[in-house]
Amino acid sequence: MSEPGRILGLDVGEKRLGVALSDPSQVIARPFTVVRRGARVEDFATIGRLVEEQGVVRIVCGYPLSLDGSEGPQARRVRRYAEALEQALTAPVVLWDESYSTVDADRVMQLTRPRLSPLERRGWVDAVAAAVILQSYLDARLAPDPHPPEIDRP
Repeated sequence: MSEPGRILGLDVGEKRLGVALSDPSQVIARPFTVVRRGARVEDFATIGRLVEEQGVVRIVCGYPLSLDGSEGPQARRVRRYAEALEQALTAPVVLWDESYSTVDADRVMQLTRPRLSPLERRGWVDAVAAAVILQSYLDARLAPDPHPPEIDRP
């Protein structure tokens, strides 16, 4: 098993960071907040504060692979962002395939918050997408194979 503490999930977009947190037992993910992107140093300071305040022991960063599993331009940007984040903070950063997370997040939002306006939905969908990514990671860790297929970075 891993070190006790929360795991933070990130959905890294060009304008916003969706943030999710696990419970301390690392079983359930929930949307936490959405952070407007700034310079990396500002993003990393905000994430660093969350790591400290919430007792985070690991960060799971959604990795937007292409449908064929290859790394496209957006995935390269996210990989570089995750590598720099890991250098800036003490918590390890794991890349996790985020395929269909935004579609799943939008479906969850429609089912659980049907009365939200499109603008309100767009504001929270990033945090819900981060929770979908993080829950996928947590579920894989609880599967019979104790070694989840974390994506290796070159």
